Amino acid sequence: MLGNGEIILRLILAAILGSVIGFERERQSWAAGLRTHMLVAVSAALVMIVSAFGFADVLGRPNIVLDPSRIAAQVVSGIGFLGAGAILLRGEVIRGLTTAASVWSVAAIGLAVGAGLNTAAIAATVIILAILAGMKPIERRYISARLRRRVVLRVDRGALTLDSLRSVLGRGGERVKQFIVQQSDEAQDCDDVVIGFARMPVDEFAKACDLLRRAPGVRTLREETDNADNGDGGENGANGGN
Repeated sequence: MLGNGEIILRLILAAILGSVIGFERERQSWAAGLRTHMLVAVSAALVMIVSAFGFADVLGRPNIVLDPSRIAAQVVSGIGFLGAGAILLRGEVIRGLTTAASVWSVAAIGLAVGAGLNTAAIAATVIILAILAGMKPIERRYISARLRRRVVLRVDRGALTLDSLRSVLGRGGERVKQFIVQQSDEAQDCDDVVIGFARMPVDEFAKACDLLRRAPGVRTLREETDNADNGDGGENGANGGN
């Protein structure tokens, strides 16, 4: 049986490791942030301690055999309900999967701390934090940026609004992440409209451009995808990942 001091130290370590990952999620303004990750880590550590040491007083009795992994196994499957609450579905775009995965990972870290595997828990925390924080710029530059595309339209004054755009594009309007309308400097009776799409495959983008060209009031359409395809483009107004 663990001493009281060892139990407290394990719970504190779980809270610290959970806070490290939770702070990164809090910085991204996700619902499952600092406190959520700390609570999950401490609770998982406590469950593991109870599972491994909470029944020591009955183990010596006849015909009693306990498996210390049974309660811990329920954490692994049960934490999925909490992770599901962090996932949002907006049209065809799913957001929050990374946060849900981080909550599940923190539960695993808590279980490791509760079992006394401190080195494994600390190493996992460092690796997970590197994935969450370190891989984000790489993902934005070389992966997500390639999936973002933009078009510049010249339309009759007031001919294209956000509502009419969604009507023209149909379900493709769910991909619109940037919509900017400004008066044209070259034609007084026209507007210049910039439309940015996020995570749109090439075939869907071509279909959207065809629909926009045929939309009422559209005079010209220019595609701007070279920078995004080369990985050199910026965010183009699109929302970040999970």
